[in-house]
Amino acid sequence: MRATFALPVGGGLLNASANLPVGQTTLTQILPIIQTLENAIIGKISEEAEQAGSPVSCRAGCGACCRQLVPVSFFEAEALTEWLQMLPEDRRAELEGRFHRALLALRDAEVIEKILDLRWVKNQEETTQLAIDYFHAAVACPFLENESCSIHPMRPLSCREYLVTSPPALCQDPSVNQVAGVRLPLKLSRVLYTFGQQLAQDPRGWIPLVFLLAWGKGGEKPGEHVSGTGEEVLRKFLKQVAEMPSTENEPPVQTQAGQML
Repeated sequence: MRATFALPVGGGLLNASANLPVGQTTLTQILPIIQTLENAIIGKISEEAEQAGSPVSCRAGCGACCRQLVPVSFFEAEALTEWLQMLPEDRRAELEGRFHRALLALRDAEVIEKILDLRWVKNQEETTQLAIDYFHAAVACPFLENESCSIHPMRPLSCREYLVTSPPALCQDPSVNQVAGVRLPLKLSRVLYTFGQQLAQDPRGWIPLVFLLAWGKGGEKPGEHVSGTGEEVLRKFLKQVAEMPSTENEPPVQTQAGQML
């Protein structure tokens, strides 16, 4: 089924269309459509930034941002878990080893216990400090290879939304350097987090990417809680988009390490 719709982006509308799955569908199953929409939003905003004389400076090979605490919605975590399970055994074992080493490094840096204490969620100062401590632990995302994302086509929405216009060298320590970021009028990652908050007793609505393997062992299928025909699920998602407050009036991103990506 082909659906045509419009997304509110800034002061205008972004017209879009998508081929919807036939039959019973979950929110997790329409993630490719959501990712395509996100790419379209980011493409539009990036063009505007370039026309304004401040082009996005992010490039493959610059992986400083891949050492930050990356939020992943429960639905993206479900999709990534399913993808991992389908990998050849040797490749899966390699990634599992990276996740294990990352957790050990964060434990040794005394960051794990800070992540698990969710009091930081409602305290901006503690949120900023956690983000800085995580970054200074210098633990790379397990999916980072040769300073580039090895899962780029299916990377989390939060990663897609993280765009800077300042020189890449400043990203080496965003807790000190003033890193200029692109302000997005709409972040689809937040829509997924809202669904997650509604489904789980978790004030975040997401998990840190580095916890992905541990989370996946629980066999969670959050997408099944937001299901119906492909059209119904897309309508639920778009309804939530319409209810989300605009991010247009948020201050520009400056100290990136304090932004949780």
